[in-house]
This record gives sequence, structure tokens and C-alpha cells, in this order.
Amino acid sequence: MNNNLYQILFDEFKNVETNICIDVPGQRKWSYKDIDVLSSFFVSYLRGIGLKKGDRIISQTEKSVASVGLYLACLRSGVIYTPLNTSYTISEVEYFIENIQPKLFVCSPERLKEIISTCKKLEIPNYRALGTSKTDPFLMEILELKQDNILEQCSEDDTAAILFTSGTTGKSKGAMITHGNLSSNAFALKKYWGFTGDDTLLHALPIFHVHGLFVALHTALLSASKIIFLEKFDIPQVNESLKDSSVMMGVPTFYSRLIGEKNFDRGIYEGVRLFISGSAPLTEKTFNEFKDKTGHLILERYGMTETGMITSNPLVGERVEGTVGFSLPDIKIRARKDNKILSPNEKGVIEVKGPNVFKGYWQMEDKTKEEFTDDGFFITGDIGQIDESGRLTLSGRSGDMIISGGYNVYPKEIEIILNTINGIQESAVIGAKHEDFGECPIAILVSDDPDNLISDNFINSLLQESLAKYKIPKSYIWINSLPINAMGKVQKKDLRNKYDEILLG
Repeated sequence: MNNNLYQILFDEFKNVETNICIDVPGQRKWSYKDIDVLSSFFVSYLRGIGLKKGDRIISQTEKSVASVGLYLACLRSGVIYTPLNTSYTISEVEYFIENIQPKLFVCSPERLKEIISTCKKLEIPNYRALGTSKTDPFLMEILELKQDNILEQCSEDDTAAILFTSGTTGKSKGAMITHGNLSSNAFALKKYWGFTGDDTLLHALPIFHVHGLFVALHTALLSASKIIFLEKFDIPQVNESLKDSSVMMGVPTFYSRLIGEKNFDRGIYEGVRLFISGSAPLTEKTFNEFKDKTGHLILERYGMTETGMITSNPLVGERVEGTVGFSLPDIKIRARKDNKILSPNEKGVIEVKGPNVFKGYWQMEDKTKEEFTDDGFFITGDIGQIDESGRLTLSGRSGDMIISGGYNVYPKEIEIILNTINGIQESAVIGAKHEDFGECPIAILVSDDPDNLISDNFINSLLQESLAKYKIPKSYIWINSLPINAMGKVQKKDLRNKYDEILLG
């Protein structure tokens, strides 16, 4: 049996190949046959430049159907796909390139010049630009090739993608996601959320992230659903597209913005059967305000880069605000503290085991071992409790990770750079509440010279050279010294208690 994810998806939609797969408003409608053919052209290109099963590519492109075609081609040919956030700086990108040594780097056209320089320096043999236009030169070149309909034989344990997640030490980790991980999650979500070929999914998420690339895309493809494909979350476009949609997936920010939109009325969402939220905690305020405005109970679910989706509130049954629901089929969850597996309603670190859990971190065997228990559970680092019925409520992180607008921000990565800046003696980065993004990083700083503080703009200019925009602190606060305990560890809890609401004022 071929466990190649593309084979599994193809087996589900091959009998409806004339149905619309992806609808890009104002541009073109792509049938399932069109998408299959598009991916076969990209397969031809990949194999033509010598890529084979197990080789790696990096894609840092804007959202487009062509980028989807490239991803599906990687699945078909057994090439490992690594998507990167489009806001990553060249400094960040260099680390990823050095780490996985791709045979091909694909970027957006405006970044090609700097990418060429980097790839030459790091001896990466192939680099191309892929834009969003239907007349993009690379796409036009691809469509002139001969189709290659290969479906590489893959096992469930073969790596399909490597997705980077920031580390608590500042060093990003490449999570190896297998064909089996992705297919098991897709089947579970299709059934749990009641997806069918009659559904139309509104897709306004980025596709460099688990949510948009795996959760949304795979669930829809496996169900032979139609996808309305928006380049980004744009309220007028979303309002117009929702009229023809039955399901919307989004991050909490999407829903908080829709609540405040005066034109968002019943005529827009009356045909929608399901609103799904993930990637960041959904506040009870947003849940209740959306319910009051629309009558819809947002379905919140919970997952991670390393695991895909773990839990979900039910399609049928009570959706409780502030909770992330029950474990998906074949997935086990538990809470543990001080090496003791906890009873219901006791708070501890959440651990998970199942076919959804990744195979490990790329070239980090020791780190992989650290993140798993002796009996094979992955340690999520999230704090929560599981009630008698199995419903999970999350309450924070065991580390100090910040989730801003659905993106993970690890303070250590920012602190390392801040501490190299002349004028900064030491720093502590924490998350502060934000009305739109849930929380955002802020920096607490101690100066070398309290009489000569450097400006926020100066600090920002230096950080922007190395960090994606969403990682840049929203505020800088200067204090005389950081609070520490007897062991010399910075007491970030004290800082959070004092500055948690500084961005809300």
C-alpha cells in the first residue's frame, strides 16, 4: 500500500475531478483535475533538476495556487517541503538554509536578489522566484514542461514536511512531520467536523503554517470540498466570500475583527454551518460577543506544529467557552506534574500520544528525547487540566512562549539580540495583553547608563535586521534592575503581573 499523502487525497477526489477545488475570487476557478495537472508540472520540474525522495526544498512565497501546486508536487515525489513565514528576515532564513541544506529555495520575486546571494554563499544549487500572478515567469516555464504523474512510494513514517518552531533557547527546531501524521489528522478532522463534498471552505489563512497548509487544505481536499482561496484576511473580501461559504477557519483575531465590523450581518453568514478557531487562545469575551452577534458558537480546537490537531470542541454537543474540547480519535492526552500522572481537574503539563505526533526534530536527537516521556508521550509544554468527561482546559505555558496573532514568539530569541545592543545591560521579554492580537511581546530593559537611554526607534531598527516583524516588541520599558530570585533567575511572573495590561491603556 502506498501511504503517500497525495495518493490518499487523490483517491478521495479522483471521481469528482471536474468539481471546483480552488476558487480565487476575481481570478480563476481551478477544478480538482486542474490542481492534479498543476502539481504534475511541478513534479516534472523537481525531478528535472535532480530532486529525489528525501531531498528538501524551502518555500518562502506569498500565498497562491501555484504555491499549493508546488507543495503537492513535493508530496507526490517524496521531496520534503519546508514552508517559511514570509516575514522572516534574511538573517533568519540563513539559519534555516544552513540547518536543512535544501536542494531548492523558492521565494517571492521581490526577495530573489538577496536569496541568490545567500544561496550562492551557502552553496545551494537551485533557487527560483514564484509570484502570485497567473503570468508569473516561473509558472509559465513550469506549464511548458511535460507532465510527470509519479506518485512516489512512501511509508507512514516517511517525512513529508519540516516545519520550524522557535526554541526556548533561541535556536529554531525543525519538526519532521510524516505522511502518516498528516493523513491521520486529515481523516480525523474530516469526520469530527462533518466535512463533505457539499462544503465550501473560506480559506483566508497563510499557507506557511500548520493551520492553513495542513488543517484547512488537507481537510478540504480529503473531502473534495470547494475552497474559496483569499490571499489574506481582508474584511470586505471575507464578508463577500462568506455568503457562498459553509465553513470558515480562522485565528481569534479574525473573529474579534468581524465582531467590530458594522457590515457583518446575518445576510453574510446565514449559510455558514461552522466557524472554527485555533492557533491561539480564543478569549471567552470574543466567544460570547460572537455568539451574541451571530448566534454561532465558535468551535475552538487545539494543536501544535509537532502534533497537528490534538483536541476539538464537538460539532454536535456543548461547546464550552474557554475550553479546547476533547481529544480526537486515537489520540491520548493526559496531565502530569512532578512525574505524577494527574487525576481529573488537576492542573499540570499536557502530554499527548497518537498517530498525529511528529517523528522528531531534524538533526536534534537529544532534544527529541527530552521532549518525550519514557512511555512515548510528547510533552507539549502547555499547562491545563482535563475534567471527568475528558474535556481539556488550557491555562498557560510551562515556558514563557508568547502567542501573538497565532504566531509563536519565544522571548529568548529576542533577548539574545537585545543583550548585544550597546546601551542595554540586560533584558526580559514578556507577553502583554493586546486587544487585537491576544498578546504581544514587550521588552523590559536595564540600561548601561540610566542618564543616556537609547531610543525605541534605534532598538527597532536593529531588531528589524534579524527578526520578523511580529517578533518586534510593541513597547520598551526601562527599569533599574530586573527582579531575580535567590538563584539569580529573572522573575518574569512579577513582570507580567506589573506590565500585563500596559498595551491596553
